[in-house]
Amino acid sequence: MTLEKKPAHSDATRRTVRRVLPPPVTGQEFVLIGVIAALWILLGIFTPAFLTPGSIQPLLVSVAPIALIGVGMTFIIITAGIDVSVGGAIMLCAVVTAKALVTTGVPLVGAIALSVALGLVLGLVNGTLIAYGRVHAIIITFGTANVFQFLALRVFGSSTVNGIPSTLEVFGRGEAGRTLGVPNSFALTVLAVAIAWWYLRHTAGGRHLFAIGGNAQAARLAGIKVQPRIVATYALTGALVGVAACFFIASGTSTLDQTIGSGRELAVIAAVVIGGTSILGGRGSVIGTLLGAILVATVTSGVTQIGWPSQLANLFVGVFIIIAVGTDLLRERARRKS
Repeated sequence: MTLEKKPAHSDATRRTVRRVLPPPVTGQEFVLIGVIAALWILLGIFTPAFLTPGSIQPLLVSVAPIALIGVGMTFIIITAGIDVSVGGAIMLCAVVTAKALVTTGVPLVGAIALSVALGLVLGLVNGTLIAYGRVHAIIITFGTANVFQFLALRVFGSSTVNGIPSTLEVFGRGEAGRTLGVPNSFALTVLAVAIAWWYLRHTAGGRHLFAIGGNAQAARLAGIKVQPRIVATYALTGALVGVAACFFIASGTSTLDQTIGSGRELAVIAAVVIGGTSILGGRGSVIGTLLGAILVATVTSGVTQIGWPSQLANLFVGVFIIIAVGTDLLRERARRKS
């Protein structure tokens, strides 16, 4: 009888991914749920209008694009990377799609496909340069952010895009953008989070991402194809940026200006970090990212409704980020000592 020879790296791979795979639901996620619940209760007391559908629905619409891009950003940061070009990519995808809607009257599916395809190409550019150019992700994406923004400004042509049709209203703030009272954009984001959670927890590809972030060299020696997986994470993020760009177009007016996408990369990274994804790589949660995005949106909305200066929202979010990063660093130090 001939025994089938097992690949030499299979046991090493299993040990690597088992060591770095986090629990299904983390303590930080429970903490975030508690903090969000407490904030909603307090805001409901001080500003009763906060807990009405007229306040919650727009909040969920604003959460959707940040959390959706955050799914891809979570994958990237799990692999110890980062992408600061998503703001420029949103701008470019949004203006190209808006121009297509105005000039050619492209239908809903065509508009989404165009935006996703463009975002995918931008993500592939980032991923290829990072994976095969062996330059740190923040350097590459800082450079491409400026390139994407330049291209977007050229498409804008020093003017706004006016008269955008209501093709994308299914993702908007109006009645057509809701199903059973839930914004369609937020429902799609929750679906994306659920699929991403399943992928990270129950597929070899997901476990390999954790292994790459934990130790890329060890993952490579264990037989994991590190570079193609890194390219895939940036391509995924680019595609999600394309979908999110449609959300941004739909949630605004019939006019698109050059502020679209401005600062969104910071909001996405804040949601991911506050959600418990380690900036050092090797650990992360898409559920935490969704909760982080909800927390950031809640703070921003709450500060506005209470009537406090808008700068306080940035202060509170900054404090949350410092606490999250500090906790992560302390946890990592404790792990290394144990």
